[in-house]
Amino acid sequence: MSLTALLEVKFKPEALEEATAVFKRALNETRAFDGCESVEVLVDAADPTRWVILERWASVEQDAKYREFRAGEGAITELGPLLAGAPSLTSYHTDDNI
Repeated sequence: MSLTALLEVKFKPEALEEATAVFKRALNETRAFDGCESVEVLVDAADPTRWVILERWASVEQDAKYREFRAGEGAITELGPLLAGAPSLTSYHTDDNI
């Protein structure tokens, strides 16, 4: 079963340039991770410090392996000081019956 994940982040305005560089590097890894079908970055039209990262995964298991990677050896350690608040991650399953 495929999975769509939405990661919402809000950056400190003064950190936006650095955050962009950090995410560009991190999302290259994400896109290359086994099971990643696509990644899009949606930037709030009214607030460029607020992003939603839209990820599509081939399976729940591959997404879980990716989350494990990011929680361990693939942690983005430089991200914390750039954030204006805690990120929010929501996952969705595709329901072909609706």
